[in-house]
This record gives sequence, structure tokens and C-alpha cells, in this order.
Amino acid sequence: MERHLRAARLATFAYFILNGFLMGMWIVHIPSLEQRVGIGHATLGWLLLLLGAGAFAGMQAVGPLTDRFGARTVVPLSAALCSATVALPGMAGNVWTLGAALLALGVGNGCLDVSMNAHAVQVERVYARPVMSAFHATFSIGGVLAALVGARTLSWGWSPASTLLAVAALGLAASVLAAPSLLRSDGAHAPEPGAGSPKGRRRTPRHIWMLAVLALMIMLCEGVANDWSTLHLRRVLDAPPATAALAYGAFATAMTVGRLLADRLAERFGSVAILRYGASTAALGLAVAALSGWVPLVLIGWAVFGAGLSGCVPQLFSAAGHADQDAAGANVSRVAGLGYLGMLAGPAVIGPLTQFVPLNITFLLPVTFCVVAACAAGILQPQPSGRVEVEVEVETV
Repeated sequence: MERHLRAARLATFAYFILNGFLMGMWIVHIPSLEQRVGIGHATLGWLLLLLGAGAFAGMQAVGPLTDRFGARTVVPLSAALCSATVALPGMAGNVWTLGAALLALGVGNGCLDVSMNAHAVQVERVYARPVMSAFHATFSIGGVLAALVGARTLSWGWSPASTLLAVAALGLAASVLAAPSLLRSDGAHAPEPGAGSPKGRRRTPRHIWMLAVLALMIMLCEGVANDWSTLHLRRVLDAPPATAALAYGAFATAMTVGRLLADRLAERFGSVAILRYGASTAALGLAVAALSGWVPLVLIGWAVFGAGLSGCVPQLFSAAGHADQDAAGANVSRVAGLGYLGMLAGPAVIGPLTQFVPLNITFLLPVTFCVVAACAAGILQPQPSGRVEVEVEVETV
């Protein structure tokens, strides 16, 4: 049993790495595809909204399917879908086909994101100790691997179409090879009487929506770092391009290392402490980065921001998955979906604010969100049994 559990954990790592690698390979080829299709940055921005919309739709659709058929079935299928669709942008010849390709890729990414997190919750349940943060760290490692591989293939002169087709084939093979090691789901259930019919429906508990709102806030903060950290050093502090790039590098590196350590800390101190003190640390780090004019201290602030945030989202996903074993997939899809919207909202929120205040002052908004998350960390306390709310409409005889 121990060997089988270890194999299931390794398989889950494989799917997280695969997801990070697939999305990273798309990101690496954005400039080439933008030039090939003949579009500007503004049009690309609108097309990326289709990627986000597809991901959100995929997340909401696959959650109940994971609960119904089990992660062992849904994860490999989702990974295969994500792998197949990553080749589509490389074959796009105009703005319309690229938009359709990104919508399909978004659906595949959303399906894999939720289903692999649902399986990660299942693995964590069997291990009976925190293991979620390490899975999220390997997603980041997959992105780093994509950057290295993408840089090499571009230097060889490979076209985006040939590279992404090769990546799709590799992803399909990995999807199949890792599948037998996944745990047999204890969460695949027949529909409850009346569920899914006009006479009844399962309602998402209030505390799941609270977790989702916190995920939105925390992932919006991550989005701010992804999109604005480098621009912060360039525009506000007038740092050289090479130095400015270190801002995101410091954030991403600290976040990856933090996620590798967060499981041990969560096991010792509890998930509430990880969210409370992690979000507080993140607030302090971003406040220092926003208000300091000294570049080395700003870089330290971005690193502290990444370290503080690193363990927060995995705790929220884990709490959602453990809240109700029978609805783990649906609950994770709510939290992941709203969190993903927060990630996309980062540029949309900060950008307009810069018309009224300097860029660094806009960072006080995500600082506030971190403070709110720290104050609300008690929501991670296990909910009493029986708190799952089911609403059933009964016909009047």
C-alpha cells in the first residue's frame, strides 16, 4: 500500500509538472505567434481573455465530473485534452483561428487544473498530512522547464507549430503513462436522489464561497507580481532592464522555495497559521517594495512577498477539497475558478488605477487584500460535520 501511495504521489507530481510545462511552452511562443498571425499587443490582450474564459468554463464543468467519475478517470483525460490543445495555437493562421485555439486551450487547462488538484486532495487525505504545497511548487518547476526547452528550440530555429506539436505528443504520452498510478477514487458517487434534476440541487456551502473569495484576493496579488513587478522597477525606480527583470525572478524563486517548505510548516503549525502569517508577511513585503526607493530593498520586498504568498493558495485548495469528500471536485472548482478570475483581474485592476496614482501606490490595494486574508484565516478551521448544505425542492402533493 505504501508503494502504491508513493506512486500515486509521484503521478500527481507528474501531472502538475505537465500542466506547468504545457502552459509555459505556450507562453514562451507568444511573441512568435503574435508576429506570425500579425496582431498587436492590444488584440493579443483581448484574445487572452478567451484563454481565461475557456479555463473558467473548464474548471466549472470538470469539478462535478470529477466527483461523479473519480479523479483517476478525469485527470488523464483532462491532461490529454490540455496536451492536444496546446498544439492548436501553433497552427493558427489568423486572429479568428488563434482565438478559437486559445479558447480550447483554456478549457483543457481548466479541466486539468481542477481535476489534478482534486486528486492531490485525495492523496493528501490518505497521507493524513499536508502535501498540497509541494504539488503547486512542481507546477512552477514545469514552467521553468518550459522556459529552458522553449529557449533551446527557438535557438534551433524550430517553428512554433512543430515545437508545440512535439510538446503535444509528449504530453499525450505522459498523460497515459502516469494514469495507472493514480489512486482509485473514493469520491466517485452516484448522484444523490433528486440531484441534477429540476426537483433538487446540491448547493455550495457558504464557507466554500468564502474560501473562493480569499483565493480571488490572494491570486490577484500573484497576478500583480506576475504583470507589474518588472514594470515597477523600470517605470518607478528607473532601473536597467536586466535589474528590473530580477524583481519577478526574486518573487517567483521565493514562491517556489516557499511552496517546497510550506507542507512541513503546515504539518507543524497548521494551515491557519500558514495563511495568517503568510499573508501578513506578504503584506509587509509588498508594502516595503511599494514604498522604498532603494532597489536592493525593493527586490528583497518582492522576494518576501513571494515567500509569504507561497503557501496561501494551496491551503485554500486543500480546505475546499477536504470540506466534503463527496463534492471535493465541485468545491475545488469553485475556489480555483474564482481564484483564476482574480489572477486575470490583476492587470485589469491595477492598470486603470495608475491613471490616478503612481504605480507603486496602487500596490497598497493588494497589500490590503493580504491583510484581509490574514484576518480571515480562521475560515480554514475544519467545519463541523453536517455543515454541507443540500437544498431539495419537494413537490407538493
